[in-house]
Amino acid sequence: MSALLEIKNLHVGVDKNDILKGVNLTIQPGEIHVVMGPNGAGKSTLANAIMAHPHYHVHEGDILFEGESILEDTADVRARKGIFLSFQAPQEVPGVSVEDFLRTAKAQKEGKTPSILKFKKELAKKMEKLSMAPEYAERYLNVGFSGGEKKKSEILQMQVLDPKLILLDETDSGLDVDAVRIVSRGVADFLDETKSCLIITHISGILEYLHPDFVHVVIDGKIVKNGGPELADRINQEGYEWIRQEIAEEGSHEEA
Repeated sequence: MSALLEIKNLHVGVDKNDILKGVNLTIQPGEIHVVMGPNGAGKSTLANAIMAHPHYHVHEGDILFEGESILEDTADVRARKGIFLSFQAPQEVPGVSVEDFLRTAKAQKEGKTPSILKFKKELAKKMEKLSMAPEYAERYLNVGFSGGEKKKSEILQMQVLDPKLILLDETDSGLDVDAVRIVSRGVADFLDETKSCLIITHISGILEYLHPDFVHVVIDGKIVKNGGPELADRINQEGYEWIRQEIAEEGSHEEA
């Protein structure tokens, strides 16, 4: 069986300048991976490249989803194939309610319009689990939403659209402890042995609730260290300086 996501020697940048410099990463179905790193390391660039953000350009390498290259696919096509990206700053959409947006998005993904009554019932159940009041469904998407409400709205979108691969880009940023717990529980309840998750963060708050199989550290556009949950724990306690020192020592040994 092929990997769900396979990234091969990926070089990505804005204009001609590479931000990612040869990233390799393989995610199997059912796995939770975490990419950590200091600000500006290239973590969000990786998520945007996977989701075909037009600002970022792949200069070299490949991205395979279920064994097939998706480099030529637009963001819409990638979403229909089953990739979902939770943004750091979701856009406001005045004039479009949360319910209408989700029903339309689901119809586009599945190629058929869901029954309004059935959809309303399913949406209400999912909102209740995320501690979202029923009136949220009628509010314009992300308009006037707090940071926590926006993140809950995105997790609701994820549950409705039922993707195979979830990309969480700094999803816990700016959230209080209760909101992090609710959002994390929403993701955890959704995941199973067929669905995978790539969490991008520079802190490990969300990892108290979502337990990763693999942790990868990105510094200066490269994955420089791989490990398990214990790696995230050490970074949480000591930061990244010890990893930079390891890299410097390895470089000096190679020169010698």
